[in-house]
Formats: sequence, structure tokens, C-alpha cells
Amino acid sequence: MRQVELTLPELALVVGTRAALGAGLGLLLADCLPEHQRKSVGWTLLLVGAATTVPLAFEVLGKVHASNTRLECNR
Repeated sequence: MRQVELTLPELALVVGTRAALGAGLGLLLADCLPEHQRKSVGWTLLLVGAATTVPLAFEVLGKVHASNTRLECNR
């Protein structure tokens, strides 16, 4: 199992982007708003969530790689 240490603000960003992605997808699949409004808000949330997830994923994956390298050097 890999462990990554994240600060509270980093964790909040990861959770927020995943929530926006999920909310956007949920709006696109639901019939709770008028179609035009639902599609506008749903696609916006989906795209913002996806676009902001990518840089955060690179940051988290970079921390995993750095921690694995550090463990190998300590042996």
C-alpha cells in the first residue's frame, strides 16, 4: 500500500474537484432542472471538475513517486 501525506488544503482541493465532477455528472443525468439550465450547469461543473483534477493528480502522484524514491535511498 502506498501512503501519501497531503495537507488539509490539498485534501480539500481534491475533494472539491471530485465533488464538482460528480455533481456535474449527476445534473446531466437527472431531470431536476429545465433542460437548458441543467445542461449548462452540468457541463460547466463536469468540465471544471475534470480540468482541475488533472493538475492535482499530477501533484499527488509526484508525492507518491518522491516518497518511494526516498524510501529506496534509506535502505
